[in-house]
Amino acid sequence: MANEIEFYQIDAFTKEIFYGNPAGVIFHNSLSDSDKQLIAREINLSETAFISYSKLADYKLQWFTPTNEVNLCGHATIASLHYLFEKGLIDKNQSITFETISGIIKCSSDNGKYLMQIPIPQLYDFKDMRNDILAALGVEKNNYKDLQFILLSNGYLFIKVNSLKYLWDLKPDFKQLKQLAKTNNNFSDVAVFTTETIDKDSSAHLRFFAPVDGIDEDPVTGSACGPLLLVMLRLDLIKDFNDDKIIYFEQGDVLNRKGRVGVKYNSIMNELFIIGEAVTIIKGKLFY
Repeated sequence: MANEIEFYQIDAFTKEIFYGNPAGVIFHNSLSDSDKQLIAREINLSETAFISYSKLADYKLQWFTPTNEVNLCGHATIASLHYLFEKGLIDKNQSITFETISGIIKCSSDNGKYLMQIPIPQLYDFKDMRNDILAALGVEKNNYKDLQFILLSNGYLFIKVNSLKYLWDLKPDFKQLKQLAKTNNNFSDVAVFTTETIDKDSSAHLRFFAPVDGIDEDPVTGSACGPLLLVMLRLDLIKDFNDDKIIYFEQGDVLNRKGRVGVKYNSIMNELFIIGEAVTIIKGKLFY
């Protein structure tokens, strides 16, 4: 008889079904990493989160794309917090910790919103292969000037462009972008953003491309939205910043998966958090 595993699909960074970024969530203590990879491939969402018990934290959390395990995933962590809340394993105002491949991260539930700590990356100026990367993103050659590049120590490359139209007109060649990332080991994924926004309360709009991880374009990326605040501070793009003030970022609209991510940073504690809502859309059983 086949084994049964409970499976949830949860839309993160939204409170509306069919928006935000969908993640699979499974709580199981006996799956091997190879089992998890096969399940993530079968579910075929950008990430599936696997929760299990931990001796080092409240829970262990792993994230798998259809092709590989990843070091960090914001939306699948927000989805995991929502899962634990719906199962009655955390309260509406409770802090917990996850053991992850990126270390112990602090998270919490706060009256229907979920907070996840994002590890603080190092930020660097990036000058290599700029024209090749822009060509792979589908940028017209006469629009190469006046763009700003910041590379994170985790391999995320941020590029600031001048308008929403510029951002939405991008038509990446994902095979070429993947090849460039493999050629230049400094960057793996690309986040392109603009300070022109749809909502008046937002500070930036972004798109995120990760073909190296088997994700051509991610709808809403918490692990990019968090560091985006640090990138914007470095580029002096936020004039009225205060510690723990929540800054809002937009993503997913171009894919009809509108999502909104809150981000706050405390410079004294050097702690960065993303904030989001979530809604369960599928509950079922997986047989293997």
